[in-house]
Order: sequence, then structure tokens, then C-alpha cells
Amino acid sequence: FCSQQLADFQQAMDDFRAENMGILAGSVDALPEAQKTVKELGLSFAVAHGLDLDTIGQSLGGFFESEKRFLQPSGFLIRPTGTIEVASYSSGPIGRLKAADVLALTRYYKQNRD
Repeated sequence: FCSQQLADFQQAMDDFRAENMGILAGSVDALPEAQKTVKELGLSFAVAHGLDLDTIGQSLGGFFESEKRFLQPSGFLIRPTGTIEVASYSSGPIGRLKAADVLALTRYYKQNRD
């Protein structure tokens, strides 16, 4: 599921650039695993790697599995001011942000905000 979401955002990179938006992904994977994912998916956006599961899980308020050592999906739309516009948390593999939804919401906000 993670790879599908990353690929979805990569496929929409031109649309994100047109909206003057950037993408950042984070992972608890070590550098070799993260590099493999970036290469296999052809990602052009930054992927932070080696994040400490317990620290990032608690900091983000996301759901994480301490025994299996993974964080459930947590996605954020960040305003240019650095504050969170939208936060999306999932307690399982479904319920992730989709690129088209983020773009549509961003365009809506741009058209309907003062």
C-alpha cells in the first residue's frame, strides 16, 4: 500500500508543481531500503528515512505497531505558513491521502479563501 501511495503522488508531480506544491515522504526504513524504494518507483520528491518509529509515531499522533515496527498512514497538507491544514490518520492500510484529493482540496481552498 505504501508503494501505491508513493507512486500515485509521483504520477501527479507535474500537477503539484503547477500548484506550487512540494511533496515530502517519511519512512522508518533504513537508507538502503529507502533508496531501493525511491529507485524502483522513480520518485523525484524527498523521502526522509531512518525516522525513529516511537518518536515519530508519538510526535505525529499516528497509529504505530511497536512489535512489528511500522507506522500506519499519516498524511498532512501543510499551509505555506507551515501550519497543518488537513491531517489524515489511518489505523490500518487503507484510508490514505490520494494525490487527486489533495490537489482538488488545494484548488478548492485557493478559490474559496480570502
